[in-house]
Amino acid sequence: MEKTRKTLVVGGNRYVGKRLIGRLLAAGDDVTVLNRGSSPPPPGARHLVADRDDEAALSAALGDRVFDVVVDQVCYTPRQAATARRVFAGRTRRYVMTSTVEVYEYEDSIAPVRETDVDPLDVPVDLELPWDDAEFLAAHYGEGKRQAEAVFASDPAFAWTAVRLAHVLGGEDDFTGRLAHYADRIRVGDPITVPYPNHPATYIHVEEAADFLFWAAGEEFTGPVNAASHQPLTTEELCDAVVARFPDGKAVFQEVEVGEVSPFSFRRSYPMSNSRAARLGYAFGNARQWLSLAVAETLGEDG
Repeated sequence: MEKTRKTLVVGGNRYVGKRLIGRLLAAGDDVTVLNRGSSPPPPGARHLVADRDDEAALSAALGDRVFDVVVDQVCYTPRQAATARRVFAGRTRRYVMTSTVEVYEYEDSIAPVRETDVDPLDVPVDLELPWDDAEFLAAHYGEGKRQAEAVFASDPAFAWTAVRLAHVLGGEDDFTGRLAHYADRIRVGDPITVPYPNHPATYIHVEEAADFLFWAAGEEFTGPVNAASHQPLTTEELCDAVVARFPDGKAVFQEVEVGEVSPFSFRRSYPMSNSRAARLGYAFGNARQWLSLAVAETLGEDG
């Protein structure tokens, strides 16, 4: 008989993470969820409570537990990565860190960016930056993820991968408010501020993001991997899908060269290539085929 896989999910009690946990449970995994206790895990999963930033508390909560795979949904900084590397050394054979397309935020490339365009081994790490400051962290989200990847890559204590998720869309529980931003303006005809020029971007549906993380947890490859649906989307395509739900609405765009712009509008071009994942055996969907569904899920029946 096959041994039941023991899986730990760090964070992840909402959106992509809760879907991942559901898939792991459905597959028969022995699932443990570790968070700060703000919400319980789904029925069937074990629950550990600890602040992942407190190394002593994290170690104490884990006790002598070991896992076949750890999926870290909430590693945002190199400090958190360094703590995880120390605490989970000897406790797991595989570590999956959920990363982001925003590690490529300094790229400007018409050609889809590949994992090698941001090699974690080339990323300098600065543990002394104010990573505990929420405002600093929010403004340096991509940098925090880059440096976290770099910590795991520089001295790996286990087989690891960083799943660089594209911008996630869909789900009735989308908490970001980004599509709602467009809906609010389209409903009344208010301008949607976009940069000039405004570049398309790479997306993934929330269910596909969970599917990919579930798949990656069971594979053996290491290093960064991009996870994105085929076909980048423009701001206009996103807005067209929203307009379809408001027959009397209209998307009015206001181009600006400087200043704040709407979500999902980008001054740089860095669409992600998903060719590595495809070579490893994963087949992605097409963003244009699920976009209308994603908008309907997020905005609901009444928009």
